[in-house]
Amino acid sequence: MNDRRISRGEVEHNLLNLRQLTLEVTDACNLRCRYCGYGELYSGYDERKSSYMSMEQARPLIDYLAGVWRNGKPDAAMPLTYVSFYGGEPLLNMDFIKDLVVYVESLSLDRRIVYSMTTNAVLLDRYMDYLVEKDFHLLVSLDGDESSQGYRVDHSGVNSFGKVFPNIRRLQTRYPEYFKANVNFNSVLHSLNGVEGIRDFFKREFGKEPRISELNSSGVRPDRREDFERMYRNKSESLHQSEDYERVSEDMFMEEPSTHELLLFLHQYSGNVFKGYDSLLSDTGKLPYTPTGTCSPFSKKMFFTVNGKILQCEKIDHRFAFGKVSEAGVELDIDAIVDRYNGYLDKMQDQCSACSRKRNCIQCMYYIDTIDTASPVCHGFMDCESFARYSSRCLNHLRQHPGLYRRLMEEVTIE
Repeated sequence: MNDRRISRGEVEHNLLNLRQLTLEVTDACNLRCRYCGYGELYSGYDERKSSYMSMEQARPLIDYLAGVWRNGKPDAAMPLTYVSFYGGEPLLNMDFIKDLVVYVESLSLDRRIVYSMTTNAVLLDRYMDYLVEKDFHLLVSLDGDESSQGYRVDHSGVNSFGKVFPNIRRLQTRYPEYFKANVNFNSVLHSLNGVEGIRDFFKREFGKEPRISELNSSGVRPDRREDFERMYRNKSESLHQSEDYERVSEDMFMEEPSTHELLLFLHQYSGNVFKGYDSLLSDTGKLPYTPTGTCSPFSKKMFFTVNGKILQCEKIDHRFAFGKVSEAGVELDIDAIVDRYNGYLDKMQDQCSACSRKRNCIQCMYYIDTIDTASPVCHGFMDCESFARYSSRCLNHLRQHPGLYRRLMEEVTIE
């Protein structure tokens, strides 16, 4: 057996080299999107009470992390950490954001801090000057043209496109270089749009390649499953329905689902990928690895909710909180985090050991609905027959697009 478990030292290392701290600055929102992950379709999150984060909440966590960073030796001479603002709609709590930026800058941390935000752009016209001044990286939520934006409505049910699109255009016109370098888009794929239409819209209007996301299929309430199915659209199916499939597929490159699947396959099974000089001399098949596709705690980010919970990321059920910030300060028991994480791995041990895809698993344990039961079931499990079909699918895609091999090997890095 060459499965490994995480250790206290690994979590401490992740905190020392934390790439991103994301703060849910408010759970209030000026839109009421039909498919919102915090809306009527889903469960698994704290009750939304239109709460706003304060400096009294955030300062202890910032001080805690600053202490970790000052007392350790990070991997890089000048580490980079994104401080990101999330909601709800973060621009509703702009006074807090400004105060937090002032406080972070006052600490004179020995690392590069970059600010970023996910926004629906309804209030962008009010605050764009400040965002540009502080060189914020913006991820704007926009599903395409006006008809594609039909599920992103305000509290009166009015399509938000008429407000959002002019704000984005104003930012592009006033600050063209900033817009080109710092603004990106996330579009949710659903029954009112399609991959080709989304991409053509953003290329035509903004010269941008949007990130296209499917509706989250985890945590859907049983009584709203039919509503979810009516809105849901599969990216691969939508792409294959494109009038100019080959053009769109080639333009998407890594965003094309079959190409992304091929990338994971090649990086794990081609035998031509090496993470460092040491791996040239090692039999990677015998090296220990951590089962499942679950991120090591805080290896990618830390998510801090408006209610004071500390989670691994914003995509998982709030019951999996690793700690919290209260009047007593930061409560983050690293040993308890390690024990809980390894406990979940132990539950999955038998399935992971027998899974033919265990070396490039993409299944996050926190998306397994039964993970807290005695015998959780992983729906990503592959037996030999399923793995053979998966391998054949990847290789057939490569046969149809032989030029992808060089591009994936030379242009793409997986961390």
